[in-house]
Amino acid sequence: MRGSGRDARAATDCDPYVPSPLTISSASAGPFRCPPYDATMGSESLIATTPSPRAMLLTVLAWATVIAAPLLPGMLGSASASAARLPVETILLLLLSLLLPHPTLRLVVASAFAMITVVAIVIAVLDRSFLATIDRGFALAEDWRAVANAYRVVDGVVGPTLAALAATLAVAIAIALMVVLVWCAQRCARTLRDTGNHGRIAVTTAAVTWSALAIAGVQYPTGTDVAAADSLRSLSTTAEYATQSARERDAFAAELRVDPLVAQASGQLLGSLQGKDVVIAFVESFGEVAVSGTGPMSSISRTIDEYAARLSRDGYRAESAFLSSPTFGGVSWLAHSTLQSGMWVDSQQKYDTLLESDRLTISRLFHDAGWRTVVVSPAVTEPWPEGAAFYGFDRLLDKSALAYEGPAFGFASVPDQFTWHRFAEEELSRPAPIMAQVSLISSHSPWTPNPQLVPWAHIGKPGPFSAQPRDSADVWPDAQRVRAAYAESIRYSLRSTLSFLETYDPSNLVLVLVGDHQPSRIVSGETADTDVPITIVSKDSAVFEHIEEWGWDAGFRPSSDAPVWRMDAFRDRFVAAFSDPE
Repeated sequence: MRGSGRDARAATDCDPYVPSPLTISSASAGPFRCPPYDATMGSESLIATTPSPRAMLLTVLAWATVIAAPLLPGMLGSASASAARLPVETILLLLLSLLLPHPTLRLVVASAFAMITVVAIVIAVLDRSFLATIDRGFALAEDWRAVANAYRVVDGVVGPTLAALAATLAVAIAIALMVVLVWCAQRCARTLRDTGNHGRIAVTTAAVTWSALAIAGVQYPTGTDVAAADSLRSLSTTAEYATQSARERDAFAAELRVDPLVAQASGQLLGSLQGKDVVIAFVESFGEVAVSGTGPMSSISRTIDEYAARLSRDGYRAESAFLSSPTFGGVSWLAHSTLQSGMWVDSQQKYDTLLESDRLTISRLFHDAGWRTVVVSPAVTEPWPEGAAFYGFDRLLDKSALAYEGPAFGFASVPDQFTWHRFAEEELSRPAPIMAQVSLISSHSPWTPNPQLVPWAHIGKPGPFSAQPRDSADVWPDAQRVRAAYAESIRYSLRSTLSFLETYDPSNLVLVLVGDHQPSRIVSGETADTDVPITIVSKDSAVFEHIEEWGWDAGFRPSSDAPVWRMDAFRDRFVAAFSDPE
């Protein structure tokens, strides 16, 4: 029995893997006893070195995110950009995370990585959107007004609730993406530190490889660099563009100081138009494509020709050409200011600089020569002091002053026919000559829904437009449907204008009917230029004698080979044609 006891003690003493009742129950068994056995010792070591499947999946997703996210700006900017590239932003994140000892500093690095990446993605999304609509990239320093205008378009299409919800969702997605990137960056950095020297060697190798690829200029057949720096390059390009815009603004300001019309006496200018009512009417999105006669645009040509025949019998005459607009697909105020000032205003910064100057505009010249000057802008809903201070308008007929109480049709809060009616009622009926700029906005994108022409005698009565359908047609993004909706909206704007002439017959009127810009690429096509039609209409043959040397096409729409001027050339040529010689 004693022997068997000794064998039992030999088998249990100092053996941590076989629990003994003695070692478990007695804490005072003497110096030769093993410490009490802990059943969790082996499993703790196993858990620490073998992560769970869920943890492994999260780690894999984190690595995929920090590698792929910095590549998104490049992929959004170019369809040929490959996802199989090495992003320098991720390499810098990991290098700094290994070098910085304090957790707070590593959090700062992760946050900077997330912010740079998200800002670059947002810029890339806006850039792509601007290219699709106004055919140029997004300028961070100056294009926020255009973003606000785009929001108004969305508001007009889907309503204020859905528009606000969409904007809130976009902001929430950007914030959520930033939070996710911070978490992923920290998880990847922690995983890398846990590997010790292996992690440092891997990051160093990646950095050396990226540098070698960048120096060698290694590219995919599509021309995309294998060594990527898309997010940093996006921010760098944005900063460079801002610097370039500042230089262009300074050069533009210097050009503004030289105005050939300043030296001419105001009494000599526009003398050949004395006693005339002069109206410059901008038709929204009325581009060269509208008079091309192709596809659904043929209906526009037929409409113009039908009204032209009737107006010609009533004694009207017209001549037409094209102007090259400084903008494409939107930002109409750049075209308005270019035609008025004789300066090429192709950016928001130039526009702001122009409004701060004393450059003479067509409306200012008419004002100084004794005309009453009015601007009719249904889209304006806020005070616009520049109308009087810079353009020289005596009165602004904005949405409120037009007093339209009917329904909106998409973006257009006031139908063009009602705009013409109120202009005739409020201003054209006055005995004194008037010069006006009228903005016709029913043909603004998204070109649905479109109002219908109503009898002019019914315009002044309550609710002439209320019975018309106002549900937006399901046209986007089908190109053929969008083009058809665009053609219908242009037809409405032109019918409103030409039937206004036919109905009110303002025989003393000189009308300059001009587009502001081409519609977006989905309508204009990928190869379209920036040209817009311009037509001068009057009953007075002497008007056309003054512009005979221009060589414009006879008729209410230009042919494909009609003369083309830059829009900024119009002011000086128009003023010279109708001013008394010195």
